[in-house]
Amino acid sequence: MEKDKNAEHFLKLIRQSRRGKFKIYIGMSPGVGKTYRMLQEAKALLRNGVDIKIGYIETHNRAETHALLEGLPIIPRRKLFYKGKELDELDVNAVINLHPEVVVIDELAHTNIEGSRNEKRWQDVMQILNEGINVISAVNIQHLESLQEEIKNITGIAINERVPDSVLQQADEVVNIDLTADELVTRLKEGKIYSLDKVAVSLQNFFQPEKILQLRELALKEVVTQVERKIETELPRAVQMRNERFMACISSNHEVAKKVIRKTARLAAYYRSKWFVLYVQTPGEEMDKIGLASQRHLINNFKLATELGAEVIRIQHSKIGKGIIEIAEKKEITTICMGKPHLSLLKVILSTNVFNQILKKLSSNDIDLVILS
Repeated sequence: MEKDKNAEHFLKLIRQSRRGKFKIYIGMSPGVGKTYRMLQEAKALLRNGVDIKIGYIETHNRAETHALLEGLPIIPRRKLFYKGKELDELDVNAVINLHPEVVVIDELAHTNIEGSRNEKRWQDVMQILNEGINVISAVNIQHLESLQEEIKNITGIAINERVPDSVLQQADEVVNIDLTADELVTRLKEGKIYSLDKVAVSLQNFFQPEKILQLRELALKEVVTQVERKIETELPRAVQMRNERFMACISSNHEVAKKVIRKTARLAAYYRSKWFVLYVQTPGEEMDKIGLASQRHLINNFKLATELGAEVIRIQHSKIGKGIIEIAEKKEITTICMGKPHLSLLKVILSTNVFNQILKKLSSNDIDLVILS
């Protein structure tokens, strides 16, 4: 058994060494210059004799950006017919077959046309990296899965195309393309982001200075987190941090569960720790006793948790508190995360058996309880 584990560990090291390097440019919004910077880097690499090719680039008809494409080798896109229209996508097979040293692939959060090999472009990128090809890509902060609640609160917009946090965590380098709110608005007014007929509407919606500032803060924090993770993993530490293990406890309440999962994912990412999502199914929540919509929401939340890197645990127990405690002990959990109860917290702590059981157990163990808003 020990020999098998050693062999698996060595195989993992071999695969890691063969995997391509991954660089992501991240920005607070469209128009900050991610694509422009990628193409500048591609030009510099080409001048230095690197075999670099453009796999997919989206210039959005921005003249300055489009001009940079001149002289760069481009891999033709794959043509597809969808609902009577000819559309194009990244040609994953062509990239793998040509096997350039570096490939530039824009729009990491893009959803592929139905019938493509993978549902999402980030999945295409993972496949290409596994073939030993280095990838340079780009994404806006609003597409990061665990930040969806914050993004919606800031912009009032629900983002459909999202990238799991684990994708950024696999990047070897994350670079923030930063502009001040004034610089970004100036670029917009000069027609360098959208056509001039769209400027007035954009200024009333996404490109309001207070929204830009909040998105900028999120982007800067994310890059800092990535840098800290790299330092912690690559440099020796004199004092080891406690081996944190987070567990998000969810119910069949869809909206609360989503928030708890995303916020726990952020905590686990910050501490670079293993984490779990626990659903305790009581007799009253058996599948024949809850509606199809609730069942579908549960499955979607399990899928979300898995995409964000959690191990999903589903148990049946008549006592929710005891079920949580049993799994917390079994998995050596250090922090339990829960959604804020609808009643006042004081009332819940004083009157609810679930919290009473958990709090009594936590008081005798080194386990933290985090109540998430």
